[in-house]
Amino acid sequence: MTTRRIFFTRLALDAHIGILEHELRATQPLHIDADIDMQVDQQVNDHDIRSVLDYRKLREAIIEECTRAHVHLVETLGDMVIQRILNDFPEVFRVRLRIGKPLAFSDCAAVGIEVEATR
Repeated sequence: MTTRRIFFTRLALDAHIGILEHELRATQPLHIDADIDMQVDQQVNDHDIRSVLDYRKLREAIIEECTRAHVHLVETLGDMVIQRILNDFPEVFRVRLRIGKPLAFSDCAAVGIEVEATR
């Protein structure tokens, strides 16, 4: 059996996230890194996107989960995104997700969380 990894590096989006007063009033940018591992049990057909997991669908699921509602804690958001990926994509067996808030502090590039789950 083969394992394939799809990865996203610094997927940038604006989300309603945070528990502080100023975070409750406006969106803020997030940077998402993800490693998504899946089992491959069929050969790739170079002429048929259905022979692979379409990373456009993964990207869409991540963006939808991050932007559909206000979330107070980045830890909660991480759990939500991972659950969405594991629920929607049965071929995925491992997700490693890193969510950074680049504007949280002026003295560092970002602060955030990293979470990993397997089935």
